[in-house]
Amino acid sequence: MRNKITSLFKPLLKVLLAIGLVLTLAFSHANGALAAPGGGRIGGGSFRAPSRTYTAPRTYAPPGGGYGYGGGYGVPFVFPSPIFWVGGGGLFSVLIFLAIAGFLVQTFRRFQSSDGYGYEVADPTVSVACLQVGLLAEARELQTDLNKLAMKADTSSTAGLSAVLQETTLALLRHPEYWVYGGSTVQQARLQSAEAEFNRMLLSERSKFSGETLSNVNNQLRQATTPKPLPSSQADGALLEQGPGEYIVVTLLVGTQGKLDLPKVNNSDDMRRALQQLGGVPSDRLLALEVLWTPQAEGDVLTSEDLLVQYPNLKMI
Repeated sequence: MRNKITSLFKPLLKVLLAIGLVLTLAFSHANGALAAPGGGRIGGGSFRAPSRTYTAPRTYAPPGGGYGYGGGYGVPFVFPSPIFWVGGGGLFSVLIFLAIAGFLVQTFRRFQSSDGYGYEVADPTVSVACLQVGLLAEARELQTDLNKLAMKADTSSTAGLSAVLQETTLALLRHPEYWVYGGSTVQQARLQSAEAEFNRMLLSERSKFSGETLSNVNNQLRQATTPKPLPSSQADGALLEQGPGEYIVVTLLVGTQGKLDLPKVNNSDDMRRALQQLGGVPSDRLLALEVLWTPQAEGDVLTSEDLLVQYPNLKMI
């Protein structure tokens, strides 16, 4: 009886063992495939608010006491002198009139950028822009360019960050044949809340890396030890082919004073315009910059599954 029961359950046990082995291999492969690669990072800058300064009303009197102005709370009023009317006008009177008109325009502009009491506004509008480019993994030259830039960039000054932004956008513009995915977002906020938004977006992007294998932030250079890359050829001399569906993703995160308009990226032309716009941000308006890319190390791979999971908002262009 016992032998009969054993003979009946033996095939079932073999089937169960085979199913368990297949499931174990499948899940272990999936876990390996979804392991995020490391990334590189170049960044710096700060959202320092300008000091709150008081602009006191001034008086202006041309030679001869032709005009003067004054007024409470910085609001000017103009009173003419008899010299303007005596002499029948002429060139001198026209020049005085133009000078006063120019002064009134400047006073109006100053009032627009102040709180109405002579204090300059210390919380201006700031744009936080994010532009992402997904490229085919054949663009290895781009990885090399970014690695070299990270090693030598000056990220402690606004001029250095502006140079990093221009070099990065230029490197991307040189490889349009590898653009596959793209996306852009811009948010306007006051200076005091823009920094929180910038940090939130930066933290979200950094969390997509398994680690930062190369970083240069505020002139602090760090490089992690990485495993040696796979050999470039097999024993028979045939080159190893690149795996299917491998990509490189570059993220540009920019904080700039004033309003910045980036086109929604739906095709290559939109991507080109967005890169040119970011590359043209003046250094005196640039507050903070972060350039992130993955994979950074030669042995790392970003698969199509990784791309779909980590960057679901990117569109095919």
